Amino acid sequence: MERRVFVIADLSGYTALTEAHGGDEAASTVARYRELAERALADGARIIEQVGDELLIVAGDARAAVVSATRIRAAVDDEPRFPGVRIGIADGPVVEREGRYFGPALNLTARLAARAGAGEIFCTAAVTEACRDLDGVAFRALGALRFKNVPTPVDAFAVLPDRAHPQGTATDPVCRMRLDPGTAPARLPFGDTTHYFCSLGCARAFAASPESYVTS
Repeated sequence: MERRVFVIADLSGYTALTEAHGGDEAASTVARYRELAERALADGARIIEQVGDELLIVAGDARAAVVSATRIRAAVDDEPRFPGVRIGIADGPVVEREGRYFGPALNLTARLAARAGAGEIFCTAAVTEACRDLDGVAFRALGALRFKNVPTPVDAFAVLPDRAHPQGTATDPVCRMRLDPGTAPARLPFGDTTHYFCSLGCARAFAASPESYVTS
């Protein structure tokens, strides 16, 4: 067996985007996302699998994994009118067979990614410890988290962004695209909140059934 660090990164709200804007735009979004991710990879990290909007990345060490993850997040954040990305990072012993990896580290990485929200990177304590002196990277403890099919609680950490979010301070409630409220094509009030939309189509869908997109 060999030890590897895995990164799983997928687009938060991709299903909502597909439902709102159709398959063509979803496919274009995924293609652009793959391009951004490939450019962001650190030395020693590579994409080994893609399923829809989910990328599986393997790295030789935790530092390459964390650097890749933070670069992917920054690249996605800088992309106008784009979904946010959520990322999990974990390491462990695995078995490789014909370029595919097998082991509990992969399951844990997927669980961490699924628990993260848009713009968040969650990782294990072992990954954090290996990156304590990594420039420009800080961590926040999340406590011991429980995950399905993981027998014991996992001490998890969030990898904090090294800069303020440059844009995307609002999220379209219909397609989950991040927006700059100042340039959003449409806005509608609902309850005590003003919601911003990437298009008149999303605004019309929201106006027809706001309860479908907003939880009271």
